[in-house]
Amino acid sequence: MGHAAIKAIKDGMEIGGRKVLVCNCEGTMPLDGKALGRACGAKAAPQIHGHLCRSELELFKAAAGSNAPLLIGCTQEQPLFAELLAEREGPPPAAFVNLRERAGWSAEAEAAMPKIAALLAEAALAIPATPSVTLRSEGVCLVYGQDETAIEAARQLAPRLDVTLLLLRRGDIYPPRATEFPVYCGTIVAARGHLGAFEITVDDYAAAVASSRGALTFEAPQNGVASRCDLILDLSGRPAIFTSRQRDGYFRPDPGNPGALQRALFDLVELVGEFEKPRYVDFTAALCAHSRSRKTGCTRCLDVCPESAIRPDGDVVAIDPYVCDGCGACHSVCPTGAAAYALPPVTALAARLRTLLRTYHEAGGALPALLVHDPRRGEEVIWAMARLGRGLPARVLPFAVNEATQIGLDFLLLAFAYGAAQVVILAPPNRRDELAPLASQIGLAETVLQGLGFGGGRLHVLAEADPDAVEQALYQLPSVTPIAPGGFLAMGDKRALLHLALERLHEVAPAPQEILPLPAGAPFGAVEIRSEGCTLCLACVGACPTGALQDNPETPQLRFQESACVQCGLCKATCPEKVVSLVPRLNFTAARAGAVLLKEEPPFNCVRCGKPFGTKSSIDRILAQLAHKHSMFQDEQRVRLIQMCDECRVIAQIEDGAHPMAGPPRPKPRTTEDYLRERGDKDETEI
Repeated sequence: MGHAAIKAIKDGMEIGGRKVLVCNCEGTMPLDGKALGRACGAKAAPQIHGHLCRSELELFKAAAGSNAPLLIGCTQEQPLFAELLAEREGPPPAAFVNLRERAGWSAEAEAAMPKIAALLAEAALAIPATPSVTLRSEGVCLVYGQDETAIEAARQLAPRLDVTLLLLRRGDIYPPRATEFPVYCGTIVAARGHLGAFEITVDDYAAAVASSRGALTFEAPQNGVASRCDLILDLSGRPAIFTSRQRDGYFRPDPGNPGALQRALFDLVELVGEFEKPRYVDFTAALCAHSRSRKTGCTRCLDVCPESAIRPDGDVVAIDPYVCDGCGACHSVCPTGAAAYALPPVTALAARLRTLLRTYHEAGGALPALLVHDPRRGEEVIWAMARLGRGLPARVLPFAVNEATQIGLDFLLLAFAYGAAQVVILAPPNRRDELAPLASQIGLAETVLQGLGFGGGRLHVLAEADPDAVEQALYQLPSVTPIAPGGFLAMGDKRALLHLALERLHEVAPAPQEILPLPAGAPFGAVEIRSEGCTLCLACVGACPTGALQDNPETPQLRFQESACVQCGLCKATCPEKVVSLVPRLNFTAARAGAVLLKEEPPFNCVRCGKPFGTKSSIDRILAQLAHKHSMFQDEQRVRLIQMCDECRVIAQIEDGAHPMAGPPRPKPRTTEDYLRERGDKDETEI
């Protein structure tokens, strides 16, 4: 390796403070260093390597020796590069990006330079670490089955785990020759928990009789027996104990599939010790609009969680991070951002969108179509398309997220606000039954886009695992017009990002509307009241979780700020007069950001001192309900107390000779003599 090559490495292209190493994989990708440097807006062009992982490995070591952070355009040889970096003392941080299958191996590779620049720029971003929770397992394993298959599985696990066998039925099942593990029979009727903390309830529970000679016999059964374990192997052949799609520590292979059963056994024996699990959702209780004063408002997250990891908890909800499997549906539908996806945080996801699309446009790309996929099945489909088919079209930008179901209205509108012409979501076909929340968010986004004149054909969901079908769909996307990209920074929470995206889309809309009607359930809208029935009790103000409904401490008023309303319905549920209604819509006028007056009344003046208190309508309502109807307000003097302020009410009662807190006179105590006197036989009892 010559000094010129080393100098070229040291003086090469940098993106985001990272040295960029790009390889054309033995000439199989058409890469031009100068063109790539211009596309990336870099000061220097990168050196295009041809065999960085083999014959040019010394060049990689030289780059690692500079101690500068690295950005390596290859993921196939990532294990090799990571191993070489680990051998160094104080290795530089390194990021990897797949340029080959995502862009270079394509029928349109010659036109993919803007996409390659965008992928490099996105990969150079620093993504914050995701918080985690710790799961602890001591290896206490329950094997639940109904025949010799369960006994054999328990026998294989017994040397490594603390096994208990629970047989579903009594019958001609012969006991093992030696008692390597306890054997019981029974039926699991309830279960909850997670890896390291399962709790089950068993009916018809009975221990095996040690003297069973032929088939296993059992003691007298009991119902409602509770037990705990760390792991569960379900070979019962019955419906799953947990109705959710997945539960850490719970395995349910097909008992008739020996391969699947053995894989489950291999996985089980490894689940002893402490394990880190991402805390997928960052929950902010102060933003939750679930309930107030025992009135239920928003239940969106409760309705869509497939894991039953969310439950009501007073005025808010509680999300169990140990059960949550990270589908992200709660984040997708949450109107306030109380349930915010943390892998990565919403602001980091928005920053990736902005960087990817902005770099693509600045590099000369046009009509970008965002392909949203998960990093497991989605990457496999992209890999197969590149190797066996035409690969991704040059204008299709792959964008990996943890789960396709985490996508919500905020992501979709941000993508279009940053200049995406289309968004295609690649969802795994085995999750079709979980796509309803995503479909609702897509429907809402389409309403916004079509209402602003952007037209249809911009949003697509592909629930496909066949690479050929995905490839065909991507090459046949309908023609659409471009959307001018915005450059605004991704700042704030989910709600703030939504407002930024909507403002940008309204700014460049072909047919901007001041008021855009939305379907029921949308997280934007107005509150209307029938003013003639409102008494300004302000119960709605106390119930509003976002401060959209406001009072005025100086005078009886009800005001409303539309930009803060999430249409949770708590105001409607709380209103005692039932005069509140919700109007889902998008308001693009300046009035949405300020508080508008919904109802105002003059204050009611105290009939004794003249001080204003309450409102006339509320006092009249109380008079109509209590005056001459309640036992405490039968005469006019008592009725006037209702029309007095709190201070005058006390003074008037004292002047009237009655203590304001006094109750009725206490009855005189009665003695035995009183009862005997009434009977007239007192003298007969005297001694």
